[in-house]
Amino acid sequence: MPVAAVARTVYIVDADPSVRDGLSRVADSAGLRPKHCRSLDAFLDESPGAGAACALLDVSTLSRCEPELWARLRAMAAAIPVIALSARDDPGTQRLARALGAQAFFHKPVDAAALLDSIDWVTRTDAPGGT
Repeated sequence: MPVAAVARTVYIVDADPSVRDGLSRVADSAGLRPKHCRSLDAFLDESPGAGAACALLDVSTLSRCEPELWARLRAMAAAIPVIALSARDDPGTQRLARALGAQAFFHKPVDAAALLDSIDWVTRTDAPGGT
């Protein structure tokens, strides 16, 4: 399990508070600083910057996404790595995650060790799109 050298912020975007809490515990265990966002709007309003490690984004929030929010989210995904999460593991959901530019996709419930490995991978400076 990777450990962050400096506490970096992991944005957790999910409407379900129990999912946000569980993912926060996983992030905390690796020395990361979780930041909860209940909605896509709240995440985009945060304007994550250089201190952000990545965003863990529930893909179901995208199905209700307005075109303007979609464009802002795509720009954000180019700036910080996004790991997509979903309770659904169907081709349409996977296409949506790819269209966003997500660097990884996990079906809920998420294996904590695999998620931390993925966070480590997407935040490495030598990884494609890493910070």
